[in-house]
Amino acid sequence: MRNALYECQAPAWVGLARLADLPAWMSEAARSRSSLLEENRDMARLNSAYMLRLQQAGMDAEELARVGAMLKMPPLQDWNYVVGRVIRRDLDTWWQRMTVQLGAEDGVRKGDGVVCRDGVVGRVMEVHAYTCVVELLSSASFRVAAHVDGDMRPVTYVGTPAPLFRDPGGEATNLPADMIADPARPLRLVTSRLGGVFPDGLTIGYMRHLEAEPDGLFQRSKVLLNPSLTRLREVAVLVPVLRAQVEAAEASISKK
Repeated sequence: MRNALYECQAPAWVGLARLADLPAWMSEAARSRSSLLEENRDMARLNSAYMLRLQQAGMDAEELARVGAMLKMPPLQDWNYVVGRVIRRDLDTWWQRMTVQLGAEDGVRKGDGVVCRDGVVGRVMEVHAYTCVVELLSSASFRVAAHVDGDMRPVTYVGTPAPLFRDPGGEATNLPADMIADPARPLRLVTSRLGGVFPDGLTIGYMRHLEAEPDGLFQRSKVLLNPSLTRLREVAVLVPVLRAQVEAAEASISKK
């Protein structure tokens, strides 16, 4: 009954999200032709720069695969980025989550990572037919393997509940005792591939101050997250390529 009620409410949430986007669409439609041409020119320049980076990334991937084959290392996990709109937010001291217009029909499964252009957003906690509920990394039950940028020693990131009208935050634990943070140049906390949910190097947040844990062997720190985390309008779900291939093969076999 709970799932049936959710599926009945989902179309209303989608409609409300589209109505909220209507003023922005009307303002874009009223823009002058010259401004649009100027933006198209800027986009063409960015596309050219990205094409060059893609070529370089392809060469780096080939070199990485060659070295991995020489060392007989297992291949790294690869993901497809499925983009969807945020249609509902549930943000208070108890819950830190949002509803995204992507579901089981799009290949999304429970536990998939969710990202945006600034880094990590959260993890899928519920999956329905055409929508999913995402637990934000500021939620108290969110936990992920991480490390400091430039230092591969693993640490643990845990979300911390934030009061109303306050920016989201988290906490990093098991930080090495010899690590030092400078408030002028905060340490960047990034994801680790050890967790199996996110690729390595995606930004989680920044750390300005470190303090010793009670055991004296490790340190901990408050993690400053992206303030726009609770105002996102589009996110991308990381769908493992291998899983998508296996499901496609199983679907083709079942049809036969």
